[in-house]
Amino acid sequence: MQKITSCLWFDTQGEEAATFYTSVFPNSKIVEISRYGSAGPRDEGTVMTVSFELDGHPFVALNGGPDFSFSEAISFQVSCKDQDEVDAYWSALSEGGEEGPCGWLKDKFGLSWQIVPDRLIELITDPDKEKAQRAMAAMLQMRKIEIAELEQAAA
Repeated sequence: MQKITSCLWFDTQGEEAATFYTSVFPNSKIVEISRYGSAGPRDEGTVMTVSFELDGHPFVALNGGPDFSFSEAISFQVSCKDQDEVDAYWSALSEGGEEGPCGWLKDKFGLSWQIVPDRLIELITDPDKEKAQRAMAAMLQMRKIEIAELEQAAA
C-alpha cells in the first residue's frame, strides 16, 4: 500500500517546528533527523530533514532555504471532540502566531491550521436547513469556534 507523507518546507526551523508539533499532538514523535553533507547546498552538519509523526500521520520537515513560505492555500484540519480540545489546540498552535476567522489560525512558523469541533460539522450539515444556516452564520462571526455559541444560534 502506498503511503502519502506531507513535506513541509522551512528555511532553517524544521527541527524546531517538528519538536513543537510533536509536543502538541498525542501519539507523536520525531522519527529521524538527517543532515546536510559536504555536497551541500547548505552548511555541512546542519539539519536537512526531520521525519516525524503527528498522531501516527507521517510528515517531513525540510530545511530547504528561504525560497518558499506557507500560505492559507494549504492547511491542516484538527477535529476536536469537545470545547476543551478546541481550547487546548487553539491555545498551543496560535501562541506566537496569528488568529484568523472561522477556526483558522497560523502558528508561529506560518503554517495554517483549522481547529474544528465535531459539533460544528454536525450543526452545519443538519437536515434542518434553517438550523444549519443559523449555525453557519454564527461560525462566520467567530475566530476560535465556541460550541455553546453555535448551539445557541442554531436553536
